[in-house]
Amino acid sequence: MSEQRTVWGIGLATTSGDGTVLDTWFPEVRLGIPSDEDAAASAATWGPSAAPDERRRVTVELVTLSIDLDAAPASTPDAYLRLHALSHRVVAPNELNLDGIFAHLPIVAWTTAGPLHPDDAARLRPELQRAGIQVHSLDKFPRLLDYVVPPGVRIADASRVRLGAYLSPGTTVMHEGFVNFNAGTLGSSMVEGRISQGVVVGDGSDIGGGASIMGTLSGGGAHRVSIGARTLLGANAGIGISLGDDCIVEAGLYVTAGTKIVLSQEPPLHDGSRPVVKGAQLSGQNSLLFRRNSLSGAVEAVRREGVGVTLNEALHA
Repeated sequence: MSEQRTVWGIGLATTSGDGTVLDTWFPEVRLGIPSDEDAAASAATWGPSAAPDERRRVTVELVTLSIDLDAAPASTPDAYLRLHALSHRVVAPNELNLDGIFAHLPIVAWTTAGPLHPDDAARLRPELQRAGIQVHSLDKFPRLLDYVVPPGVRIADASRVRLGAYLSPGTTVMHEGFVNFNAGTLGSSMVEGRISQGVVVGDGSDIGGGASIMGTLSGGGAHRVSIGARTLLGANAGIGISLGDDCIVEAGLYVTAGTKIVLSQEPPLHDGSRPVVKGAQLSGQNSLLFRRNSLSGAVEAVRREGVGVTLNEALHA
């Protein structure tokens, strides 16, 4: 197992009364293989936090774990270490094996006091209410900010970003923005739309309000969409193809791999019409403006010059 493809961490695993491992929190994640001194120091730091919580009927135990990033997840702590590695920015999206991760993530009642077994959430509701503990979601994935606080990032609504999101310094996720696990930003970005699983957004790009980027979950295609630098995905727009650097997708326009696109700047064909291609043929190209012709209704791609968008430096400092 290569040291460069190995991560390790000392974590706190929460287990319910029926033996279900609900989660594992890894305060620190590091590349490589731990020395005995590193492991002992981390265990001494976080060991005192391993204590049962009778309010939630859970136990919390210290775990030490090293994983091969190229191997598939093998347990709940293993799955959580991979998600933490992404959110701690130790490894970038799509650079680790997440095959079968859903099988190792139980559905959890996420509360203001930590994870709780869903069956216990219903049974213990009166006690929880008296203790001021509220259930805020029922899901396999927790909120990012309950586990990792990425430096240099703004997140307006914690419920909109999952653990496993990769957010680079200078990123702002506004109230209606959403970032899934194994997805995120590779530089300063404005996120007011949806970044689906597997999608990465380049430095200086803007995902407009209500915009959507196709992922590969729930029957999606195999193509992992990426967005280059200084690119604007307009409000309520969407893409199922990749965008290169300095591109713009007009507000409200959805471009998929099968969208028929008129190359309006190309020389006309023998019948006087312009060439038409599918969106997949333009995937990943730089300096394109995608727009809908307001007279004909056709989707057009136009070559553009210069940079795409420029983010507000004060906003993303």
